Amino acid sequence: MRCHVPGLSETAHDSRPEVPDGVYLVRVDHAQYRWQAHKHFYLIALSILEPAMFAERSLVSRVYCTPKAMWKLGWFLRDFLYDPELLSQDEIDERALRGLTGVIKISHTVINGISLVNFDGFAPTSKWEELTGAVRVLSAGNGRGPRKEKAS
Repeated sequence: MRCHVPGLSETAHDSRPEVPDGVYLVRVDHAQYRWQAHKHFYLIALSILEPAMFAERSLVSRVYCTPKAMWKLGWFLRDFLYDPELLSQDEIDERALRGLTGVIKISHTVINGISLVNFDGFAPTSKWEELTGAVRVLSAGNGRGPRKEKAS
């Protein structure tokens, strides 16, 4: 049986632009420890603060806690200014992560048809202006989308 629902097709497409690979100023909204077989990880949900065009969009990805990946978790915690006392005691308080801000570099990977967000790099909030001033995005005249050029 089919039912006609006016306006349903409009909800199928988000009118906001997809968050492309790049550098963003973000805030931690939620962090939760999870484990999957031998791969323990934190599921991190972030809200974009800057650039304004993507403000309040969400990014969700994993930061693994395996021995090989511990350096990345430490990098994330240090650059987002997580409590150094808790860090020195090898403790992560999920509530203490909420509200922390920092800069993140993301990329996307497609695995089995699913687009996943990778957290490729981190920096403290104080580096936001420096990082965004180093690269200007110019509109390419060839119709192929934005082109990155170093600022002089």
